[in-house]
Amino acid sequence: MGQTLTNIAEKLQNASKKVQLIYAFNASGKTRLSRAFRELIDPKTEERDDDYHPKLLYYNAFTEDLFYWDNDLTRDTERKLCIQPNAFTKSAFEDLGLDRDVITVFQRYTQPNLTPIFNEEYKTKDKDDREIIVPAFSEVIFTLGQDPETNPECLKISKGEESNFIWSIFYCLLDQVVSTRNITEVDDRETDQFNDLEYVFIDDPVSSLDENHLIQLAVDVADRIKRSDTVNGLKFIITTHSPLFFNVLFNELNNKTCYMLKRLEDGGFELEATSGDSNHSFSYHLYLKQTLEEAIAADKIERYHFTLLRNLYEKTSNFLGYPRWSDLLPGDQRLYFNRIIQFTSHNTLSSEAIAEPSPQEKQTVKFLLDHLCNNYSYWQEETPNV
Repeated sequence: MGQTLTNIAEKLQNASKKVQLIYAFNASGKTRLSRAFRELIDPKTEERDDDYHPKLLYYNAFTEDLFYWDNDLTRDTERKLCIQPNAFTKSAFEDLGLDRDVITVFQRYTQPNLTPIFNEEYKTKDKDDREIIVPAFSEVIFTLGQDPETNPECLKISKGEESNFIWSIFYCLLDQVVSTRNITEVDDRETDQFNDLEYVFIDDPVSSLDENHLIQLAVDVADRIKRSDTVNGLKFIITTHSPLFFNVLFNELNNKTCYMLKRLEDGGFELEATSGDSNHSFSYHLYLKQTLEEAIAADKIERYHFTLLRNLYEKTSNFLGYPRWSDLLPGDQRLYFNRIIQFTSHNTLSSEAIAEPSPQEKQTVKFLLDHLCNNYSYWQEETPNV
């Protein structure tokens, strides 16, 4: 019989590890686990006052629900993203003044001229013609430029860009938390609001991100975790449904504990300890193959697909016992294809290398995937003996 999510949250708490990395397929209970963990570590009570210091900083689907669109349906000109004030946004903007940092990070994940502009406090009237005050940092518009006077159009950004923006706020707050907590002497810290913080729970920040920036985001998360001194006591729990995100974190981090969260038929849950990257936890190589096949069929091959192709060749060569993955390439053009994959896959890790591949490069991906599947028994279904 399976466990409850509260049972699993208690297991994570009792593990006392600096980093715990959890993979789970969609609809397996990741977000509910983050809520159960919050209720265990830092439940909301009526007794909290304004000086309360949180014990848990978390990012999940409910974080994104703090942001919602006003599309100006009447005039269709003043589209803006509204921000529901809470402790998360108050810390980032009012207390720490991270708005400029958020803009910088957001533009790094998207494009340099896509600019979020936060509102200042202003007066307006509600639907009953009563005067109300709209607080600062409760609205944000997006323009293609720094100045709304010269770039007046308020853009409705994509869902992926919106997720990038919300993540950028959390990321800047996380960076501030790590920097502050790394100061050993409490009295020397810029703020005391993180003094009681024990855990950072990050639930699937990649749900709407395009794959070009997924690797960069994972590297950034791992970098902040590695920067967090062990002596400062912060512990990190990360859940994801993305094998690629899981693998990058696994390879970037040391001394982590890995699990796979499963939802059982009886309605309970199981947290199974795993060893190694996602290939030891589930069939990640099949995920890579499927991802490449779907991109080829839809003619949507991008630079990062060369990284996936190389990863697939590496896993196949390891399984079959070849000393080098390049040994699996077509013999008559081995050096040529090796140079193409090496150059393109290495550039993929840079957020700058996002140009669409040429038609010839797209054909190379298809050719090399077909070559791998057609020439190595690792990919062939077994034929029953007749």
